[in-house]
Amino acid sequence: MVLSLTVNGDRLSSPSDPITPLIDVLREDFHLTGAKPVCREGFCGACMVLVDGLPTLSCLMPAALAAGCEIRTVESLAVDGTLTPIQAALEACDAVQCGMCFPGMVVTLTHLMTTKPGATREDIRAALTGNICRCTGYERIVEAALIAAAGK
Repeated sequence: MVLSLTVNGDRLSSPSDPITPLIDVLREDFHLTGAKPVCREGFCGACMVLVDGLPTLSCLMPAALAAGCEIRTVESLAVDGTLTPIQAALEACDAVQCGMCFPGMVVTLTHLMTTKPGATREDIRAALTGNICRCTGYERIVEAALIAAAGK
């Protein structure tokens, strides 16, 4: 069986088994390595992608369930090299540490900024509860998200 998925606006085909986790299809078949397979149990959020606009743990989703959905990975967020406001704020605040968790955080925060443009500190902290970072205390990440939410 060949899986047909729409990823970052492109129609792509994969020879993977339908129950293969979406993260593996994205990384191995489509060479989109932004989402990271860190815990493979849905606890860390490093594999977060948007499926029909909603943050989704790609390590837990069988690829076949994504057929017919619009999948967006962190690779699709910046357009022609121009960072999104949240990406630019994270960079300006020097919030990135090792980078393992960051694609998932960027996807999560992108969703938050889209659904709640004036997000508060509490909104941001609540949104990030599914994203674990072992390198930082989160404060720079929250500050960057506040800057992006304020449109500065």
